[in-house]
Amino acid sequence: MPTIPRDKLPESTLALFRDGYEFIGKRCERLGSDVFQTRLMLQKTVCMRGPEAAQVFYDQRYFQRKGGAPLRLRKTLFGQGGVQGMDGEAHRHRKAMFMSLMSSESIARLVRLMSDEWRAALPEWAEKGRVVLLDAARDILCRAVCAWTGVPLKESEVRKRTQDFAAMIEDSGAIGPRHWKGRLSRKRAEGWIGGIIEAVRAGRLNPPEGSALRTVAFHRELDGELLKTRIAAVELINVLRPTVAVARFITFAALALYEYPDWRRRLARQKDRELELFVQEVRRFYPFFPFVAARVSKPFDWQGYHFPEGARALLDLYGTDHDPRAWDDPETFRPERFLTWDGSPFNFISQGGGDHYENHRCPGEWITIELMKEAVRLLVMSMDYIVPQQDLTVSMTRMPTMPQSGFVIADVRPREVIV
Repeated sequence: MPTIPRDKLPESTLALFRDGYEFIGKRCERLGSDVFQTRLMLQKTVCMRGPEAAQVFYDQRYFQRKGGAPLRLRKTLFGQGGVQGMDGEAHRHRKAMFMSLMSSESIARLVRLMSDEWRAALPEWAEKGRVVLLDAARDILCRAVCAWTGVPLKESEVRKRTQDFAAMIEDSGAIGPRHWKGRLSRKRAEGWIGGIIEAVRAGRLNPPEGSALRTVAFHRELDGELLKTRIAAVELINVLRPTVAVARFITFAALALYEYPDWRRRLARQKDRELELFVQEVRRFYPFFPFVAARVSKPFDWQGYHFPEGARALLDLYGTDHDPRAWDDPETFRPERFLTWDGSPFNFISQGGGDHYENHRCPGEWITIELMKEAVRLLVMSMDYIVPQQDLTVSMTRMPTMPQSGFVIADVRPREVIV
């Protein structure tokens, strides 16, 4: 049996930071393979891309998440002990807690809260003259998701809490001072949310039935025990932080409206189907997170190669969403492609692949889509603005990335609502 192709470098960590989102794809092209071996952070790592790779990567017979993500990501982005690092029945039980929050009615309430916060901010944006949309959207989403989950948030705290959530995301893959900033933000957020969890359990705080705060605070594991306070804090942050992260997708949607003005005109017709196509293409086209990690749980063979037990694997999310075998002309922004998309859970994986209930696909994917749709409606139909000259470069080496300027808008003018 042939060995898995190897990257020519003995240690590829520097190359990973140099190539960023394109690290796996470039080497797959060079080696003529959807899989190759390398060393990252001194560990042997198998890198994979494409829909077939995604299908086997999300097969729970062969891969597990425990021990997959590097410690630096667990210390910043994910938190330790959360659902992302679980497998089997324990994972399904914990995941069901998140999925219970994802009813259409509940998501619609979050969207309304976000929309109300956005509209309330418009007069202030008009007074400011210039607004960095990424930062503004984060504040809006932090307020909205805290209200939705039942987490009390004072106005004086909004900026600090938003910045902590943002740092967990932005600094998750960084090295040096940025990484330590992300770890400090994680520690602060877990302490804050942990105190709220304890207040709920002690009866000092009474969040609504069905709210995320109450659901997580009183969730019981398979052994019947409540989650430890720190783990409960990690899991509630796993609702709050990803919702704030939707600001990145909203910023990319605003960039797409600017770069493809024909679509702004089309969306002004208020056709829901075209809005859905546009949002999905933004999610596919622009870079969100680059890859996800797992470990081989038992030896197996795939595409003629042997995968040994314990091997770390990375699945290329960005490269799979741009795979020309699954997407015609993938480097072109073309929302119409989703008219004929087959709905595969393995070729469109910007927020993970597989089944939402069984696999590690993001449970908040539906939230992301609906929040993006509402944000696009607001940008197109509820306000006028200009996009001044700025640096809109999207670096493919920064992970996660965003437009360099954060997307500045100016001369914001709320539109009159005619009843």
